[in-house]
Amino acid sequence: MTPAEKEVADLCVELIRVDSSNYGDGTGPGERAAAEVVMARLDEVGIESTYIESEPGRGNVVTRVEGSDSSLPALLVHGHLDVVPANAADWSVDPFAGEVRDGYIWGRGAVDMKDMDAMMLAVLRQMKREGKKPKRDIVFAWVADEEAGGVYGAKHLTAHHPELFEGVTESISEVGGYSLEVDPSLRLYLIETAQKGLAWMKLIADGTAGHGSMLNSDNAVTEVAKAVARIGAHEWPITLTPTVRTFLTEVADAFQIPFDPADPQNVLDKIGPLVRFVGATLSHTSNPTQLGAGYKSNVIPGQATAVVDGRFLPGHEEDFFKTVDSLIGEKVRREFVHHDIALETTFDGALVESMIAALKAEDPTARAVPYCMSGGTDNKTFFADLNIRGFGFVPLRLPKDMDFAAMFHGVDERVPVEALQFGVRVLDRLLLNY
Repeated sequence: MTPAEKEVADLCVELIRVDSSNYGDGTGPGERAAAEVVMARLDEVGIESTYIESEPGRGNVVTRVEGSDSSLPALLVHGHLDVVPANAADWSVDPFAGEVRDGYIWGRGAVDMKDMDAMMLAVLRQMKREGKKPKRDIVFAWVADEEAGGVYGAKHLTAHHPELFEGVTESISEVGGYSLEVDPSLRLYLIETAQKGLAWMKLIADGTAGHGSMLNSDNAVTEVAKAVARIGAHEWPITLTPTVRTFLTEVADAFQIPFDPADPQNVLDKIGPLVRFVGATLSHTSNPTQLGAGYKSNVIPGQATAVVDGRFLPGHEEDFFKTVDSLIGEKVRREFVHHDIALETTFDGALVESMIAALKAEDPTARAVPYCMSGGTDNKTFFADLNIRGFGFVPLRLPKDMDFAAMFHGVDERVPVEALQFGVRVLDRLLLNY
């Protein structure tokens, strides 16, 4: 067992035990304590790092490893240090105890994404101790605030410290690289190459305020309610982007079943709980999430609002908003609460080939396939601001019966120790050979 394999679980436990919950309103503990753990473990082996606070307590750590060939473009490997909050009463264990039980590390951030944070540390420490150099420069970044949009993390770094990423053209980060076992002779490893765009929209209707007992044909509540009902009931058609079509084709081939692009349900049925990751990428989605109006039961308010969580497919943003606007109607206007781009890159190139080779070297049954995720990561920021092509690649060989999708933001989040050890072997191969 390599030094990285031996220590990755301990590093993951240490990071989980630091509560870096991000409540999205500035009231959380921040990431500084977790960033200090990262810096201390880097310093132990003689690796200098740069610490950047975007706001008090909002910590980011960046370090660059010099490669042997300065003519090659640099690679960015990034992970976020913040986690979503956890209600301890709902959990089987203390979510911030980092308990190791039944071969799993339990705790908030075990898969999202202190597992990768620990893998990055373990591989980098091993590289330094063994005096090994990658072919190209590699920038390692542990960032703040991903769970609330990255304002204090990736967005701050790209806006105020772009020089840290000089020469970087590609990146790897979270929500990809995990396995789906077809049978003992074949595992699919899903590499994220696309992400849906995000449109959190506030719908606003203005009407005529008045007494609740009187006739009123200009009721703002009525207009917002009708708009919300239309949006909530709308059935978006299946629209297969290149990534999604390739993924479904690969899954159908692996399970030796037919694939009908107009009705791919039989293919989705084969991927089990991972359908939560993939199912929503076959179409746009628009889910009403909030309503607001009035201050008294007998007063018709002059304004009513609603919030809709919209997610649009790469390459189809214009179509999405055209349909949304037709659904909300003329008497309702929309504003963005938050708007972010969609991403889609091709599943080719030297980095993809290196990821595939590293996976197959550690798991001869591996077949890498691209997929689109319905959420988003900091890869969006690095692409939008610095034109860095990003992939989701946290290599984990998972037990066949593990509901991996349920771990993200879920109760009793956990990751297998053996999956982390597998991950550092793959990551070490990738970073040294690419």
